[in-house]
Amino acid sequence: MLRLFVASLLLALPATAQTVAPPSIASLLAGTAGTWTGRLEYRDYQSNRWEGLPMTATIALQADGATMIRTATFDDGPKTGAVVITTISLVDTTNETESYASFRKGKPLSSGTAILSMPAPPRDATHWTIVAQEHARDGDGLAKLRETTTRDGDMLTVLKEVDPDGDGKDAWLPRNRTTLKRVG
Repeated sequence: MLRLFVASLLLALPATAQTVAPPSIASLLAGTAGTWTGRLEYRDYQSNRWEGLPMTATIALQADGATMIRTATFDDGPKTGAVVITTISLVDTTNETESYASFRKGKPLSSGTAILSMPAPPRDATHWTIVAQEHARDGDGLAKLRETTTRDGDMLTVLKEVDPDGDGKDAWLPRNRTTLKRVG
């Protein structure tokens, strides 16, 4: 009798009460399209403080819904002037990876593929954390690289950490971070 009662209650639930799948990594990243402004910061290992430069970033989602073009600009002082970094990326939803190619005047092409993951389910489309990890060149050597992107409403923070190969340590070191606020 109790089973029949519970079954009738479940059938009476509206369709909206059913579980909805969380947003995909690709759709969360697509939601970052737009213009952002803030700071690019580097860790000063001597003072253990973050030193920053003003930065703007424009992210354009392409018609396929998976390819993005990001243009980041920051002023690196009177000697170098404005630095523009353009990155084209594509999220593969089948295996949760992101392939990218990054272009910067005076530097060789940087490209690779990172494995994407979410340490916890997103709260919603504008509150989430995505981690990208890969093994690649960092400075003069190879390292494990990890970028943790956290979106908190109109704020977007990307922390890049490295774990250099051959240093005898299993420890992540902060390399740089961007802290951005959506414009408009």
